Amino acid sequence: MGLLFGTDGVRGVANKELTPDLAFRLGRAGAFVLGRSGRRPAIAIGKDTRISGDMLEAALVAGILSVGGDCLRMGVIPTPGLAYLTRAYGCCAGIVVSASHNPVADNGIKFFAADGFKLPDSLEEEMESLIQGDHHVFPCPTGADVGRAFDEEAAAERYLSFLKEELGLDLSGLKIVLDCANGAASHIASRLFTDLGASVVVLNGEPNGVNINDQCGSTHPEQLRQGVVSRCADLGLAFDGDADRLIAVDEQGNIVDGDRMMVICGLYRKQRGTLEGNKVTITVMSNLGLKEALEKAGIAVQETRVGDRYIMEEMRKNGGVLGGEQSGHIIFLDRSTTGDGMITALELLRVLRETKQPLSRLSAQMRCFPQVLVNVRVENKEALNANQEVKDAIHSAQKQLQGEGRILVRPSGTEPLVRVMGEALDEDKLNSVVNGLAEVIAEKLGCGLVKS
Repeated sequence: MGLLFGTDGVRGVANKELTPDLAFRLGRAGAFVLGRSGRRPAIAIGKDTRISGDMLEAALVAGILSVGGDCLRMGVIPTPGLAYLTRAYGCCAGIVVSASHNPVADNGIKFFAADGFKLPDSLEEEMESLIQGDHHVFPCPTGADVGRAFDEEAAAERYLSFLKEELGLDLSGLKIVLDCANGAASHIASRLFTDLGASVVVLNGEPNGVNINDQCGSTHPEQLRQGVVSRCADLGLAFDGDADRLIAVDEQGNIVDGDRMMVICGLYRKQRGTLEGNKVTITVMSNLGLKEALEKAGIAVQETRVGDRYIMEEMRKNGGVLGGEQSGHIIFLDRSTTGDGMITALELLRVLRETKQPLSRLSAQMRCFPQVLVNVRVENKEALNANQEVKDAIHSAQKQLQGEGRILVRPSGTEPLVRVMGEALDEDKLNSVVNGLAEVIAEKLGCGLVKS
């Protein structure tokens, strides 16, 4: 990857690192590279609810129009919705302005190709080269050749219709609590599940521009757990800011993360012959209990680096229709070209409906190994592999577990963090080892520990 594009597009603090000027240049380069079809390119653009979205969207649109491209503004829409709409409207590309689960000060710009998939590295590298290079290569049309922007008022309705047609379910009799993270799901999720017949209670569904992901949503499911139990609901569903992730809560208030949902859906599909390739794609962060449950059922497990782009690359290269991360970013490749929290929720609800089992019982199909994750905020996460004292501390931590567990240390792909994860059957020893290692990293590289 280059200097601008990370594992999930271009990220940074809005108006500081991710400036309107950079957004303009990204829009211009994106339209130039992705619109090389001999006709007037049209690019779909959407955003989440954070306050900086309007500013960055305006700059992106200006960049697209300046090279003769047209822009279809989809408004506030989940990231997977924008990927779908890019295909549905026949656009040459799609752009979403979102920092997903990150705090409100952050924002991001992510591109999709005409087929709804994320861009390959080669195209991102070409765009980055143009942004940093000679600006005279870009066309400067005048008169009628300047691009135009159009507001697509029916975009959200079209996405909703797709979800209901693709995974139509009768949810009558189910009581569901939704946590919309004050994000892009806020005006879509409640309608989707209500239209399918469920009784719906909505938490954090009133975005004001600054409350996105604020102690709510998939990264903070505490409110949802309380809401499910106090309302005697059948389950809870928590989305992140751009609704590409889902974390569920069972009827007893227990969290059902992405690993458990992959086991539930993987076993269900295996039994019904719809698990293409008889495999599930996971990352190195997935719990050992997931591998245990799937392999016991005769399902092969493909393991990749952390990041949904690597999961998708593996699935498209070697087959499979189900893959994802513990964080709840799950891909159903026969349904969508990217992770979609709504589709994940509907796939999960299908299993509940057809097996007539409560979520707690379905979740119990996986034994969860004790896992500890500590985040360390650092000045420079790239220094992780260069510091010998840190490398020695990692080796020592692995040795302390004596083959009865594992330690995984990696830089975050989207935040200035180093993540320290440990997994072992002896939870007390695991906590001691992981926290000790995190303190060493914080001392040598960082600004301090961050609550996981």
